[in-house]
Amino acid sequence: MKTVKDVSDAFRKELSALYDTKEIDSLCMIVLAEITGTSSAKIKAFPELGIPNEQLANINQILIRLKTGEPVQYILGHTEFFGLPFKVNPSVLIPRPETEELVEWILDSWRLAVEGWHKPYNILDIGTGSGCIAISLKKNLNAEVSAIDISDTALNTAKENAELNDVEVNFIPDDILNPTHHSLLTTHYSLIVSNPPYVTLEDKKQMHINVNDFEPHTALFVPEDDPLIFYKAIADFAANHLEKGGLLFFEINESYGEEVIGLLNSRSFVNIELRKDMSGKYRMMKAVK
Repeated sequence: MKTVKDVSDAFRKELSALYDTKEIDSLCMIVLAEITGTSSAKIKAFPELGIPNEQLANINQILIRLKTGEPVQYILGHTEFFGLPFKVNPSVLIPRPETEELVEWILDSWRLAVEGWHKPYNILDIGTGSGCIAISLKKNLNAEVSAIDISDTALNTAKENAELNDVEVNFIPDDILNPTHHSLLTTHYSLIVSNPPYVTLEDKKQMHINVNDFEPHTALFVPEDDPLIFYKAIADFAANHLEKGGLLFFEINESYGEEVIGLLNSRSFVNIELRKDMSGKYRMMKAVK
């Protein structure tokens, strides 16, 4: 019978051309825990633990797919974000740890900002994808949360995730570059947040195959000649639809922090703050109407 160590050795051998050893070991741990139903602590503690043949066959099938660069989250069909379970598939981006930092910043800022505000509170997430930001905020805040996305398949996944996490979010099929007059898009919001497409074609050359070949391009890439296209549209929308004192949050391309600050300044936003993520890159921004 093959053991945990045998599986780990196979992963390191087969995936060495795609990932570094640390990431390979992480992938192996995720797969082993998923397929065997064993805790990661036990897997680490007992490398001689035997793997039944049926489970081993499933692991080998996953390894074949991993060798193509397919993300493990898509293979398994789920991931975790902000301590919550989320279904994922190729119609939505895989939630990133950096976006969890953005959610944490929003929650910290919200608690300070709402003192003295009048209820009800309304939040809008633009380009929601899997719904990870909107659902995490709804789970943690007493507010009405709405979310838009241009992709119907992404919204279907987001709706499943809202149900999975037992929250109510208003999902709206729409394009922020050409918004309709949907009733939920003509209201005023206490907070607007967006993690829009911001990857340029030049950035694409540096990206891993598991992003370029598998994650949805409409949620990633922007024209080389107009990399701020979504920030302009969202800033314009927020200028008209945020309450006075309302908050605007972005996840941004680290190369365009100053440019985004400039366009927010030109639209009379104040208290603009650029913040680094866990990797020391300027990837988050906050502004006040």
